[in-house]
Amino acid sequence: MKPEWLDFLNAAGAEIEHNEVISFGNPQREQRVIHSGLTLCDLSHHGLISVDGEDAADFLQGQLTNDIRDVSEQHSQLSAYCTHKGRMLANFRVFKRDGSFYLRLPQSQLEATLKRINMFVLMSKVNMRDASNALVHFGVSGPKADKQLASIISTLPTEVDDISRADGYTIIKCPGTLHRYEIYGELESMITLWNHLDVNAAPVGASCWEGLDILAGIPTIYPETSESFVPQMTNMQAINGVSFQKGCYTGQEVVARMQYLGKLKRRMFRIHIETSNRVNPGDKLFSKDSTSGQGPGEIVNAQIDSEGGYSALAVINIADAEAGKLQLHNEDGPHISVKSLPYTIEEKQ
Repeated sequence: MKPEWLDFLNAAGAEIEHNEVISFGNPQREQRVIHSGLTLCDLSHHGLISVDGEDAADFLQGQLTNDIRDVSEQHSQLSAYCTHKGRMLANFRVFKRDGSFYLRLPQSQLEATLKRINMFVLMSKVNMRDASNALVHFGVSGPKADKQLASIISTLPTEVDDISRADGYTIIKCPGTLHRYEIYGELESMITLWNHLDVNAAPVGASCWEGLDILAGIPTIYPETSESFVPQMTNMQAINGVSFQKGCYTGQEVVARMQYLGKLKRRMFRIHIETSNRVNPGDKLFSKDSTSGQGPGEIVNAQIDSEGGYSALAVINIADAEAGKLQLHNEDGPHISVKSLPYTIEEKQ
């Protein structure tokens, strides 16, 4: 986090730990307001990897699950980076600004991901670096977020994943049940924009934004779940995070085989967990009726639900999810209920 941006957020009342805004003093109210009001959320808990050089596009095309040729200054995409066995090491939002590609991912994933992917640059004319402090980035969300932003910024993207570049800002429209935007820009202009929006918006902690990702059914891979899932297990194919026409990339053979020849036994569901205890990525699910030798499932991401308990995404054995007899950790653990996702999954018969 830029020191000047840190100072600005501290002055605005942010409670910050390890470059992540925990809250602006009232986390319970913040969790409630994200569903109905205009909110601002600093996204410094997300890191940025910049990729440039004359071979940048070709290099990324051979590494990521999505077709990098579709990324431009006007369009972003979700994508993933896999092992040769097709297991996701990390996933990203990929966008372009001023000719450079940017991969947005959790700060906790950045160092290991950058180190590994750099191993394969070899003779390619590619430069990759941690660019987390190159740009300030925050999120804007709410039922009328589009109208509030349009009163300040000249042009906004209208379709999910599209980008507008206006007044020095890079604005990305994100999926969700509300209007949501990620905004990137230089320090001074971002401070100005935040102050304009703060007149009508409630600043909220990072967990609120992650909670909106859960409602949207957007997975995030953390160190605890790195190499745990093939992309289809986390519904990446359903949210336009995988291209099956682009050709070879690391892990492509396994991912393609699963799509065309395999039958997926596990996929990601949205769930509610009746607990006040913290739920973490990688936590295991339990079902006394499960016949899976791996157990019924695993948490992808979880955040406090404004109505109590935890809202989460979890990769679950489909038969166990349909049976509905799920608990967290063990037979004495809290009850889990399966909720709907805002998109459909094509199930093979």
